Amino acid sequence: MLPAACAPQPPRPAFVGAVPGAALAPEAPRARVALLFPMTGPNAALGAAMLNAAQLALFEHGNADIEFVTQDTGGTPAGAAQAARTAIADGSRIVAGPLTAAETAAAAIPARAARMPLLAMTNDAAQATPGVWPLGVTPAQQVRRVFEVGMSQGIRRFALAGPQGAFTQQLALALRAAASQQGLPQPAVVLYPGAASPMLAARDLARQLGAASEGEGPLGLILAEGGERARAFAAALPEAGLPIPPLRLLGTASWGNDSVVAAEPVLDGALYPGPDATARIRFEARYRAAFGASPPRIAAIAYDAAGLAAQAARGSDASRLGYALVPVGTVFEGADGELRLLPDGTVQRALSVYAVTPGGPARMIEPAVLPGLPAS
Repeated sequence: MLPAACAPQPPRPAFVGAVPGAALAPEAPRARVALLFPMTGPNAALGAAMLNAAQLALFEHGNADIEFVTQDTGGTPAGAAQAARTAIADGSRIVAGPLTAAETAAAAIPARAARMPLLAMTNDAAQATPGVWPLGVTPAQQVRRVFEVGMSQGIRRFALAGPQGAFTQQLALALRAAASQQGLPQPAVVLYPGAASPMLAARDLARQLGAASEGEGPLGLILAEGGERARAFAAALPEAGLPIPPLRLLGTASWGNDSVVAAEPVLDGALYPGPDATARIRFEARYRAAFGASPPRIAAIAYDAAGLAAQAARGSDASRLGYALVPVGTVFEGADGELRLLPDGTVQRALSVYAVTPGGPARMIEPAVLPGLPAS
């Protein structure tokens, strides 16, 4: 682990060898990969776990020709921008990180100027541009998967309800695009202040939709809420004139880690997207074996970023620099399942779909499928 935030001066870049304990070979030049992680500041604990995951990825996907160099962002946009500049000056060829959308936007400015690829941890799809790949599970990825499964179950009308904010706005854009592509009616979208009464929001949605009747067929409602608010909103829907069924509740990937949602009877059978459970279990087992602790969720994204960066830098030479390093279009076996980078900065992820099962583990309804690949 790197020094804690109380260190008297900013930490020097830490060099991580290809295999822990392996002999160094200073005479052989190595391809450098920069890790823009928050090793100090409020997210330092996450940074330490991210570094662990990166070491695991380097061990599994790298070789002795690759050197990881940590650059502390301090968890701030200014720190991320400076870390990117330092990485460029230090000769790094590709960046894994930073953590947040704000840090990514700041680090992307010097990275783009140097044509240095950035594999960020954020799920903010707005950061995606040629050369910058947000690796978090984006709102569009989540909508696409539950929309597909909803369609396969006969749902032809969709709606969205959630608090105002960038995440819900991206969900709405993705849902409208999916409906247009399938020639379906445009979905009703209700956005409300974060502290708004679930009952009032449910009534507003009911007014937009009209009463959901059996004759109109099932309605799929994507609910961008979690915890107690998801429970309260779901309970308010029948009182607002939207009975369950025919209404079908659809959630977001955050429901996979939500104990309130998992135990709520009114949400029984609600569908939500999530990573490949088998891949995740295997990653967590390898992480625990290596570091003696369970990884936080973000460690899986750090593993993917570092693994992709190691794969890109492996065997690279002067003829493959800049964005040409990135393995665009190829399938990568990540911590949460398969993913693929596209030239425009977007990322495709294989997501499963699960059903809430109060009193027991969620049931997998559809296995993880990477867009463009057939189900196995």
